[in-house]
Amino acid sequence: MKSIALKHFLYETAGIYLFAVRFFKELFKPRFEFNEFLKQCYTVGNTSITLVSVTALIMGLVITIQSQPAMETFGTESWLPSVVSISLVRELVPVITALTCAGKIGSSIGAELGSMKVTEQIDSMEVSGTNPFKYLVVTRVLAATLMLPLLIILGDTISLYGAYIGVNINQNVSFHLFTNQVFAKLDFSDVLPSVIKGLFFGFTIGIISCYKGYHTKNGTEGVGKSANSSVVVSIFAVFMIDLIAAQVANIFHIL
Repeated sequence: MKSIALKHFLYETAGIYLFAVRFFKELFKPRFEFNEFLKQCYTVGNTSITLVSVTALIMGLVITIQSQPAMETFGTESWLPSVVSISLVRELVPVITALTCAGKIGSSIGAELGSMKVTEQIDSMEVSGTNPFKYLVVTRVLAATLMLPLLIILGDTISLYGAYIGVNINQNVSFHLFTNQVFAKLDFSDVLPSVIKGLFFGFTIGIISCYKGYHTKNGTEGVGKSANSSVVVSIFAVFMIDLIAAQVANIFHIL
């Protein structure tokens, strides 16, 4: 059983790698489906913006409320806005936003392309002379890659506002003072890595979801499996990328 599971894992990894290689080959071939790309950008952003916003607001509130008693114990309550903002922007918001989008976007793309595969719509596009990979896959992967960093920036902003609300539950801190305390420690070098991670998160979610949907088998049952596996594998990949990014950041910090 272990050997079969390992073989399946290696097979899937190789398949996703070759799928990604094909993506980059098709990306630079004319003609680029710009209208479909804009449509997918709107779809990805519009379907995720509400969920990301609510999640970020709650995240900022919860982290602030839970951190406040501990910081009061050590007499560092005045550092609360700075500490919370760095935690949110550097790590929490990018990862939670990516996980949210993996569930929302990943399942949507996997199910959509899976249903097109089993109903032979993709085969029909090939017969009609349209490049289905470029039209369906390239546009969706690029849309996810572009929109996820923007959603992370939105999540950062809203989570900081949630932190401001959390600070004012037990204190009376003006918005101007809170902002000054946040940006006294938070700078561009904290925001840029989270945006770069967002690019990798978005690309990974897009390529895995498209791969699962594009290779759907076994009819309608396979569509459900593709949607489910798109989410599961994307979440696992997000955690792995975040782990690698943390290690790389530590190495460069030491150097």
